Amino acid sequence: MAKVLASITISVDGYIAGPDDGPGKGLGEGGERLHAWVFGGIWTYGEERRGQMTADDAVWFGEAMTNIGAVIGGRWTYEAAEHWGDSNPFGVPFFILTHRPEEEPAGGQFRFVAGIREAVERALDAADGKDVQVMGGADVIRQALEADLVDELMIIVSPLILGGGKRLFDGFTKSIELEQAGMRQSAWATFLQYRVKRSGS
Repeated sequence: MAKVLASITISVDGYIAGPDDGPGKGLGEGGERLHAWVFGGIWTYGEERRGQMTADDAVWFGEAMTNIGAVIGGRWTYEAAEHWGDSNPFGVPFFILTHRPEEEPAGGQFRFVAGIREAVERALDAADGKDVQVMGGADVIRQALEADLVDELMIIVSPLILGGGKRLFDGFTKSIELEQAGMRQSAWATFLQYRVKRSGS
């Protein structure tokens, strides 16, 4: 049965972006260091060339993405990533959660939707039996958790203390019970996997 999987990279002190993130600034001041595991080491936005995942991380990531049939992301993430150059980086249907779905760009690379439930329903339908990945930002993951739509949560902890920026669970007040489902460690991150116990279960 298809699952809804949420995953996000955070610093040890709980930040998913540094201060002043957004369009033209990416993950904010120092925030790019959160994704050292993606590029096999520390990098900066000013660099023309970036590295690649280590062999272990690349194998894990390839296996993790094998059963992903659709992705959900937030409008702020979409804008901060500068629309990924108007090219869908995942190669599967990509839904962007936004208050302005009428602004969906032409070309079919991204599909704009107005609510988290609609996003998950449309993504599950488009995924054709495969899993749906909720990639963030933080607000999208919080909405999906609050609506009891997430089956599994992956928190990727970067060995970094940012000291400021956006926290994953700021303003989140719902109590959710998690069941440990796995853990792995690489040179650049610790991957913590949890099953989410839904309300009433």
